[in-house]
Amino acid sequence: MTKILHIETATQICSVALSENNRVIATRSSDEKNAHSRVLTVFIKEILKQNNFKPEDLDALAVSMGPGSYTGLRIGVSTAKGLCFAIDKPLIAIGTLQAMAIGMAEKAGSSDALYCPMIDARRMEVYSAIFDRGNKQVREILAEIIDEDSFSGQLQTNQMIFAGDGAEKCKAILSPDPNAHFLDHFIPSAEFMIKIAYEKFKAGKFEDVAYFEPFYLKDFIAGPPKVKGLR
Repeated sequence: MTKILHIETATQICSVALSENNRVIATRSSDEKNAHSRVLTVFIKEILKQNNFKPEDLDALAVSMGPGSYTGLRIGVSTAKGLCFAIDKPLIAIGTLQAMAIGMAEKAGSSDALYCPMIDARRMEVYSAIFDRGNKQVREILAEIIDEDSFSGQLQTNQMIFAGDGAEKCKAILSPDPNAHFLDHFIPSAEFMIKIAYEKFKAGKFEDVAYFEPFYLKDFIAGPPKVKGLR
């Protein structure tokens, strides 16, 4: 039985899942803002202990690789890499938007729609990509400002389903099109990584733990310091 620990910290949700083969055993998640660094290791310890697993029992670790929150990605990837080094297990990287698209397809149940997961990229931008029902990516990942024409080509001939915190701020722009549909209150989860991670494990598609870095898509832009007196 292939045991994989899955870590999702690329969005506002901090989520951990434990799986055997292609089956979820347990999940933990939190939507508390800016809590990833505090709750992630707690979730990992809890989910292993409550299912009578030791870290050494794992066959691999899977981590959401982005795009997404710069800080969240750093926390998730550094934690996953540290565990891989400690227990000498391989690392599997999963595209954040691809995993979201799997969750969207499970919840929407539409056989012929296109799925467009969106993550808020700040400053009126979203990270997005387009996937078909079989989770095949049919448009590249972009950081883009959405307008009325952003998906005009796809919406002319396809039903499209949008979800994620980025979709919330695009809803007013896109919803007038009758082929545009929204999954409200969609929550990303490490559970959506399980199918892809298991397939990659069987195929031996692992990352170089020493050199792996998240997929940020955009350069990090620091905001003003929050500590008084720092400029």
